[in-house]
Order: sequence, then structure tokens, then C-alpha cells
Amino acid sequence: MVKKFTFKGYTIDELKQLDYKEVAKILPSRQRRSLLRGFTEEQKKLLKKIDKVIAGQYKKPIKTHCRDMIILPKMVDLIIHLHKGNAFIPVQIQPESIGMYLGELLLTRQRVQHSAPGVGATKSSAAVSVK
Repeated sequence: MVKKFTFKGYTIDELKQLDYKEVAKILPSRQRRSLLRGFTEEQKKLLKKIDKVIAGQYKKPIKTHCRDMIILPKMVDLIIHLHKGNAFIPVQIQPESIGMYLGELLLTRQRVQHSAPGVGATKSSAAVSVK
């Protein structure tokens, strides 16, 4: 039996019916404060694009630099192309990510992988890398 997704006792369909101020009441305090303070101009543009995509008026992929936007229930199942610093990476919004920031879904830093000691390395550090 498949477990149905719920967020604080609400199903995804019930969450999509709620206004963003009602959704803010069930989110954690940091996200609640951010939503009740109001949206920035960049966040408003993103929400307009999302509304157009849901209505079927916007065919292009949703691209945004707005990594500080809180994921609202109406964004679930959409693919949003987030800016990573050098490229836009597509991210599908899952129901479990409601209340998170968009920036949390895509990390900007990668793990450093060194191939060999650098030019000014000592002989002892060169011997360590040989195996």
C-alpha cells in the first residue's frame, strides 16, 4: 500500500487550495517570517511565470536566479531551472520539499579533486600521492 503524502496533516490537494498566507501559518518560523514580510520583485516575477505555466500560457522552461524563494505548494511537480553560478540546472519540485528554499535543492560548490601535487610542492608531498 502506497503512503499518501501529507504535510502537517494536509494533503497536497488541500495545500494547493490554500492562500500563501495560510500556508505560511503551517511553515517553520524562518519561512513564515519571510513570507509574511512579502515577496521581492524577483520573487513576484517568478510567481507570475509559475501561474502562467499552470494556466498553460507559458511554454518556455522557467529559469530563475531567485534561490531565496520558498517552495510553495503550487510549485509541486514543476521543473524549474535554477542558476548554479555558471549554468541553469533543471530541478523537479517534489512534495517533500515544500517550505524549503530553492537554493537548498541545488548546491553551488563542488568537491575539490586534486590530480597531482602542484608546481611548488616539496618532494615529500610528491611521494605521498604515488601508490
